[in-house]
Amino acid sequence: MPPQADLPGLLDGVAPILDRWGYLAIAGIIGVESFGVPAPGQTIMVAASIYAGAGRMNIVAVAAISFVAAVLGDNIGYWIGVRGGRKLALRWGRYVFLTPERLARAEGFFARRGGRVVLVARFIDGLRQLNGVIAGITAMPWRTFLLYNTIGAALWVGVWTTVAYLFGTHLVTILEHAHRYMWVVIPLVVLAVGTYITLHVRHIRRRRARKELAEDTTS
Repeated sequence: MPPQADLPGLLDGVAPILDRWGYLAIAGIIGVESFGVPAPGQTIMVAASIYAGAGRMNIVAVAAISFVAAVLGDNIGYWIGVRGGRKLALRWGRYVFLTPERLARAEGFFARRGGRVVLVARFIDGLRQLNGVIAGITAMPWRTFLLYNTIGAALWVGVWTTVAYLFGTHLVTILEHAHRYMWVVIPLVVLAVGTYITLHVRHIRRRRARKELAEDTTS
């Protein structure tokens, strides 16, 4: 009999589903979450990884199923976006909390950032569920979407399954302690990002200035 792993906090809510359906629950919930249906995909993946750490599931199977379900689900979402388009999203979006304002902001964000948004979308609630749909609506090339989405899914699955597998039921406690330092970490992250953007913009301006000077010299 494998050792028991009582899931703490919110993770306990998915325990009955995981106990009954096992790996099928992981595939189904992550799959539907990935094409826009509100579902606890990340939660069930973390819970399954904790089970694996206690010997109740296989961590390689959990990670592989999570990865495949995430990629397939996002691609279904992409083709929903391509075929159904913006009208479909506006008509049915209210049922998944996608208002016209949110859609417009997401479209603008995708237009400016493209592949980088797809890469990190899995770590952001809201974007994780609508990543593929919005990429399809904004007509992102499918190969570009597939590449960045696959990398993003691999990182997402790799990070959460590894952390949950290693730390087990202590994960929630660790996250609660980390939350206390959030207001220290966020300003540091913002400062680092702001510094990077400032230096990057300066670099671009200097490169343009050198290019213009070279063109003036040769003309």
